[in-house]
Amino acid sequence: MPSEIAVEKKKLKNPPLELHYLGDRVLRQAAKRVAKIDDELRQVVREMLQTMYSKDGIGLAAPQVGIHKQLIVIDLEPENAANTPLVLINPTIKQVSRDISVAQEGCLSIPNVYLDVKRPEVVEIAYKDEYGRPRTLKANDLLGRCIQHEMDHLNGVVFVDRVENSLTLAQELSKNGFSYQAVKPIK
Repeated sequence: MPSEIAVEKKKLKNPPLELHYLGDRVLRQAAKRVAKIDDELRQVVREMLQTMYSKDGIGLAAPQVGIHKQLIVIDLEPENAANTPLVLINPTIKQVSRDISVAQEGCLSIPNVYLDVKRPEVVEIAYKDEYGRPRTLKANDLLGRCIQHEMDHLNGVVFVDRVENSLTLAQELSKNGFSYQAVKPIK
């Protein structure tokens, strides 16, 4: 169910929120459930969307901007003004497919690093929208991958933690000024 929150899809010179990058402890903290869905939270959603559009992203989790709430915004078509973003509050995974796919992922918190990650092909989630209405969504392809990637952030996990080729990972991180020590591999 697309969001009813509208913000202009444009790059701002000074986005309202500051991104945190790999190595920052803030990315490793688990987010807390949102207790109250109100105008203040909807304003945070607007600022997250403005920040995401300003940084050429398609997804952004609140911990990436230093907000420890289970809140995600996604827009797979940021250049399409008619496409409305998806707002996920307190998302939980109901089910994932047994089928696994490998695809390249990137992250606003690790600019210019794109690496292969294995994830379930299909994910089914339950969440609340920006007005507190309960929703469910079954997603595959890019949307399914994006949801799983952003939900990882809510648990203090960054996509590089899931990269299996440690040599390529170390090279890409080093080339882009990030430390391999910041990776916490998931076994």
